[in-house]
Amino acid sequence: MMEKLSAAIAKLLPPELAAELRDHIRTVVQTNLEKMNLVTREQFDIQQKVLARTRARLQELEQQVAELERRAQMATNTTDTNA
Repeated sequence: MMEKLSAAIAKLLPPELAAELRDHIRTVVQTNLEKMNLVTREQFDIQQKVLARTRARLQELEQQVAELERRAQMATNTTDTNA
């Protein structure tokens, strides 16, 4: 990616400057991209899978809590009825 980007920028320059500045352009582009805290596609995909598993687990826990609340409510209603 870095090579493609620096080559694209170099094409915009006059030929006599392009060869001379190609390494400098690559360094400047790479330094600025590093400052942006970008992640690789692999890191992104991993985090996406982690998020999907976390969402699924959250949904399971929400269902468990709802069931426990329902049971607690039924127990309270039964206790109130017997009193």
